[in-house]
Amino acid sequence: MAKAENGNVVKVHYTGTFNDDGTVFDSSIERDPLEFTIGSGQVIQGFNDGVIGMEVNQKKTIKIPAASAYGERREELIIELPKSEFPDDFTPVEGQQLQMQNQNGDVFNVIVDKVKETTVLLDANHPLAGRDLNFDIELVDIVS
Repeated sequence: MAKAENGNVVKVHYTGTFNDDGTVFDSSIERDPLEFTIGSGQVIQGFNDGVIGMEVNQKKTIKIPAASAYGERREELIIELPKSEFPDDFTPVEGQQLQMQNQNGDVFNVIVDKVKETTVLLDANHPLAGRDLNFDIELVDIVS
């Protein structure tokens, strides 16, 4: 039976949980399987590596440390901005997701981490940064 390898387009079902408490953070079970090309950078490295060598219909659980997932949390990605930098009709709320644009025109996501009296702390870390992750994976198909 064929095994998944670099360059293959594959379809997988997965359920992602946090390593520390087992909370489910994402799952494809109620959706179509995730389709991606192994080695293309479309998924995190640990997930990509976990699929290599699997056969169709094989199931397995992989544990991915933060460094091979979304990286460690980086304090330099916490941005403090004066409230005056926001539009007058905008009221920031903790946990709210926003998009910002840097000087090069690149757009990136941030989360309102804390609202202070005159400033707002924004977190540009990926929401899963610093977390060790588990994935239950089933290889549904090797498309090509």
